[in-house]
Amino acid sequence: MQYQETADYLKSRININPQTAVILGSGLGSLAEQIEDATVIPYRDIPHFPQSTATGHKGNLIVGRLNGQPLMAMQGRFHYYEGYSMQQVTYPVRTMKLLGIRTLLVSNAAGGINPNFKVGDLMIIRDHINMAPNPLIGPNNEMFGTRFPDMTRTYDPQLIALMETIAAESSIPVKKGVYVALTGPSYETPAEYAFYGRAGGDAIGMSTAAEVIVARHAGLRVFGMSVITNEGYHFADDFVNSADDVLEAASRATLKMTALFGKLLLRM
Repeated sequence: MQYQETADYLKSRININPQTAVILGSGLGSLAEQIEDATVIPYRDIPHFPQSTATGHKGNLIVGRLNGQPLMAMQGRFHYYEGYSMQQVTYPVRTMKLLGIRTLLVSNAAGGINPNFKVGDLMIIRDHINMAPNPLIGPNNEMFGTRFPDMTRTYDPQLIALMETIAAESSIPVKKGVYVALTGPSYETPAEYAFYGRAGGDAIGMSTAAEVIVARHAGLRVFGMSVITNEGYHFADDFVNSADDVLEAASRATLKMTALFGKLLLRM
């Protein structure tokens, strides 16, 4: 099985066995550079791994320690809009399961559709609305999970509460909301921003939900955080969505997110 071949290769390259992994989204890869005693494995060297082509995704798997705690980090993810199947997009998550990962932290850059959100805000994901193809479509792999996995508490309530406590203690303001996942790669129209806001969304992006669905199918605990990189609820005459602006806003927020994730690792 390909998943096992990938896991066996990675076991041969790393000398610690973390139980927590983090997937870093657009512009957020610098968190991985804070990992100490790091083993850096380019995706191109990993059997059966896709290659990351999206802007702001370096394409490395890094294993080491953050705040002294063992951690596996994906410095860049895969997207449906890159032409990959959902099985390819989520391939690393099932590999993580075979490597002994029990908790998955996910992060992304997202557009704010809640009018109370501003560029640079951090949003704890409390739930999501998935508008992309479900990655579990097709024959079920019973080795990983049941045919019909429950998604009632997709994002772990205990980890959410713990992060809220950590953020308050650290004097780092955080929001909490619903992430909407679309396929991309085009940014949303003003009407689409408004539509998903009325549907209950607070932030919108092109990733994350598929990985989370597969993680929950495999029994992993999940915590998610979005960095709000643009405001999709008002449109001045000169407003244009820009990938460069998204990456810049995400990069500015990385230090805050690194501090919070590091403290979360210490207290999980």
